[in-house]
Amino acid sequence: MKRWLFFLYGAGNHVLFLVVYAYLAGFVGDFLVPKSIDTPPAGSTASALAINIGLLLLFAAQHSVMARPAFKRVWTRIVPEQIERSTYVLFANLVTVFLMWQWRGLDTMVWDVQQPAGRALLWALFAVGWLMVPAVSLMIHHFDLFGTRQVWHYLRGAECPPLTFRTPYLYARVRHPLYVGWAIAFWATPTMTVGHMLFAGVMTVYMALAAVVEERDLIAHFGQHYLEYRRRAPMFIPRLRVNKQTPAWRTASSEK
Repeated sequence: MKRWLFFLYGAGNHVLFLVVYAYLAGFVGDFLVPKSIDTPPAGSTASALAINIGLLLLFAAQHSVMARPAFKRVWTRIVPEQIERSTYVLFANLVTVFLMWQWRGLDTMVWDVQQPAGRALLWALFAVGWLMVPAVSLMIHHFDLFGTRQVWHYLRGAECPPLTFRTPYLYARVRHPLYVGWAIAFWATPTMTVGHMLFAGVMTVYMALAAVVEERDLIAHFGQHYLEYRRRAPMFIPRLRVNKQTPAWRTASSEK
């Protein structure tokens, strides 16, 4: 019974993420949802700024602190290791839902592209960003990132084997394609308001800082191997040509 409960818990949180992710796309793109990032503001600009910055900092804190190895060592004394990642996903879902629920719109216009070709191009980039994020996760170990792999092995009574290190597809060209996808998703819009720019800007700064911290963990864990990979592959902006000597390894944990 315990194995099934853990599996249903993990699978349920994975499905919940997919729902939240789809809703977040509508929230950022201002379509198909009752409240979006550009919903008309309520209250003063100062209070909206303070609340929004607080929400973004809460999001960043949860995603970063719960992903650190030191936190996991303590956390797994309370939460069973088999559902540690699923619990991370649950908290990430809750924080994201809370952010969207409490977000205060700031509708002052920064840019509004009216030219049809320009709008179409920006919407196409928007779609590329939101499709790129799940596509990139599938290039590594999607089900490990969301904890489903761990609970599946536990359900079967099997040891969850360690992941192999590899740099498939976009990972051979850039070290953090997942963050690149998120940045495109947040910035590509034909209509940019102050509120949307605040969201995109803070998230971009957070991802840049998170990448630095993650790489510190990876260097501490993998030493010279990761230093060599870092020397060969750029952080965010891919090179047009791939060095074939790039070591073929990568873990799903590197962008948790």
